[in-house]
Amino acid sequence: MKTIYRSHSILVLASLVALSAANVRASDRVDEDTLQEVVISASLLQSTLTQLPSSATVLDAKTLREAGVEHFGDVLGLVPNLNYAGASSRPRYFQLRGIGEVEQYEGAPNPSVGFLIDEIDFSGVGMPAILYDAAGVEVLRGPQGTAYGANALAGLISMTTHAPSDHFELHGDADLGTYGVRAGGVVYNDVIGNGDAAYRLVAHTYQGDGFRRNAFLGRNDTNGFDENLLRGKLHWKLSDDLQADVTAFFADLNNGYDAWSIDNSRVTQSDKPGKDAQRSRALALRLQYDGLESVSLRSISAYAHSDILNSFDGDWGNDAFWGVNAPYDFWERTNRTRQTLSQEIRATSKGQSGVRWVAGAYVLHLTEDYNLLDLYNGDVYRRLLSNYGATNLAAYGQVDLDLGSRLTLSAGLRGERRTAHYSDSSDLRFDPSDDMYGGHVSLSYRVGENETAYATVTRGYKAGGFNLSAVLPDSLRRFNPEYLWNGEVGFKTRSPDGRFDSQTSAFYMRRLSMQVSSSYQADPNDPLTFVFLTNNAARGENYGLETQVGWRPVNALRLGGSLGLLRARFVDYTLDGVSLAGRDQAHAPHYQFSLSADYRFGPGFYVRADMTGEDSFYFSASNNERASGYQLVNLRVGYEAERWTASLWTRNALDRRYATDGFYFGNEPPDFIPKRYIDNGDPRQVGISVSFSL
Repeated sequence: MKTIYRSHSILVLASLVALSAANVRASDRVDEDTLQEVVISASLLQSTLTQLPSSATVLDAKTLREAGVEHFGDVLGLVPNLNYAGASSRPRYFQLRGIGEVEQYEGAPNPSVGFLIDEIDFSGVGMPAILYDAAGVEVLRGPQGTAYGANALAGLISMTTHAPSDHFELHGDADLGTYGVRAGGVVYNDVIGNGDAAYRLVAHTYQGDGFRRNAFLGRNDTNGFDENLLRGKLHWKLSDDLQADVTAFFADLNNGYDAWSIDNSRVTQSDKPGKDAQRSRALALRLQYDGLESVSLRSISAYAHSDILNSFDGDWGNDAFWGVNAPYDFWERTNRTRQTLSQEIRATSKGQSGVRWVAGAYVLHLTEDYNLLDLYNGDVYRRLLSNYGATNLAAYGQVDLDLGSRLTLSAGLRGERRTAHYSDSSDLRFDPSDDMYGGHVSLSYRVGENETAYATVTRGYKAGGFNLSAVLPDSLRRFNPEYLWNGEVGFKTRSPDGRFDSQTSAFYMRRLSMQVSSSYQADPNDPLTFVFLTNNAARGENYGLETQVGWRPVNALRLGGSLGLLRARFVDYTLDGVSLAGRDQAHAPHYQFSLSADYRFGPGFYVRADMTGEDSFYFSASNNERASGYQLVNLRVGYEAERWTASLWTRNALDRRYATDGFYFGNEPPDFIPKRYIDNGDPRQVGISVSFSL
């Protein structure tokens, strides 16, 4: 099987090289359908994708609309070296270049991959990343030590939605698909008064069965989706020099959770199916002042409140299923209430005089209440109540200096202090504080008018923390900060006619006191003592290559491809007396690839095809179980008229069976012998989408 996966990797790389060579033969004629130059909004100083001295992927609104259906999780495969662990109804935690958390309740809120929605921090709680009316997603790989600090050790994902436009708009959408998919949405946009203000209102709902059948209850919806979104945005030009942007949204994802079965099938036997729900309310205000001669000022204020519920049937069965081993009934519920309040003030130089700079200050206050309840045969077996609070204070600056007509030097530095408080009902108390520093130095060389080579060194950091579990011994409750050095070189190009662009980067990352996700089972006869935790390894290294290509050989056809190669391994790490030196880190496949084609058959008809795939990977550092590699094909065929569109789509068209996550532990009485369990990915799904506009 490994030979097959390596062959796919070689095939994808050869395809990308062929696309690059074909650029020489591309037409020189410029037209309105050429690939548009992308401006990166998540960087401190505005830059095009070609000029940005780091590896990044941008998924535009068209790609999100045609390659996805409902959630950001639908399009993850289009981003090289981006992965996620299952064990939740929607992705919450992500891994970039093999770095990131794999489970949502393993420790204090302290993610390695930052996640923003309209500049509001949803790191670690990214379920509201619904694609409806999304304008784009930017994925910045590697530590963002200058711009985002402690929550972006491995990188940043920034999702933006459409801003209010200066004219009237009314859109409606509806979806119908197999596995009970029913969805609908409305967008209303208009101007106020003389046009100095405009607003945009969005409403969307999505329901689905969730790809499982509960044989004991005779139901198909115990793992289902029930997701609703309301969003409002206001753009107001208060004066010639001052403008305000307000974003408010409410997301209610009331999903079921019944994903696991003893026989690793999509047929469950749970008598008490769980829930995986998140209700989030968020508000953001951005003020931009341009009245000063040489400096632009920006203020970003954001607030988010999320109520999160996760529960599951711990034994995955019922008394009739367990027979002579009954009664055997475990059930667990976790409630979290998280609030974040942030304020950033930023000053940016005006003009392009050869020196550009930005300086700012940032504060983030986070609180989270945590309530864990375990039941055994209907009685309270374990309970843990905890309260957590943390404040991050940071100051940062960046200077970009032109060293002649072709060479640019960029340097940035960020200092951050994180103070935290934790207490729980087991009389455990922590009051840690960490002072951390990060930044970057990069050189960019403009080889040609649309070609850039760069080299960069960045230092990222992540605060220490503690594991939230009542079953862990005190020696495993705390873990230390992690630091990461990243060296990267790359080359980016864009053809003069805009029909072809590409970027390739090679990176090497050295992790110091690296935080490692593993697992622990205090009692082999109690499956609810199986928990995830974070501890520290001495060192680790992650290195690889990332390539992306976009090409329009003729007006009707657009091709794209990406390839991520990765080796993420432990250099010095011993777990339970076993040395893991040289072994791969968890959720770090050796390769990931995507290929896409979008063809327009004259006016109206179009077809889009996406193929994504990845190599096998370890589920955890605590065992040697691996997910097999896989490839998925998604298709969409549609027709676009002036005021309406209709399309037929299928996801996982070849109906491949694959695992998104897995465990290895004892869950079956009477002997509780450790066994491999997997979370299955979604099967083939077919649907139809229609939309209209006025």
